[in-house]
Amino acid sequence: QLQLVESGGELVQPGGSLRLSCAASGFTLDDYAIGWFRQAPGKEREWVSCISSSGGSTYYADSMKGRFTISKDRAKNTVYLQMNSLNPEDTAVYYCTLHRRYWGQGTQVTVSS
Repeated sequence: QLQLVESGGELVQPGGSLRLSCAASGFTLDDYAIGWFRQAPGKEREWVSCISSSGGSTYYADSMKGRFTISKDRAKNTVYLQMNSLNPEDTAVYYCTLHRRYWGQGTQVTVSS
């Protein structure tokens, strides 16, 4: 059974960092690109980043460039999203997805002092 499970979200102060994880089961990440989205309260879900099946290509939304880094650990079948220089506007539930067809349950990131 294909499954994505996010973790790593928590309360962090402005300027802080977090690393989110997206653990995959039921399929091999080597075969698929994975994306991260986020949804803030009262807002549409927005695309954050994605990584190619090989891990050799990565893409970011403009507001995340230079602050977020997506990576893939084949041995752990897990995709990570390293987030630095967080600000309150980054507060949202973060989701990973396979082809926007399969979604995890999300992990809450709250940036607040």
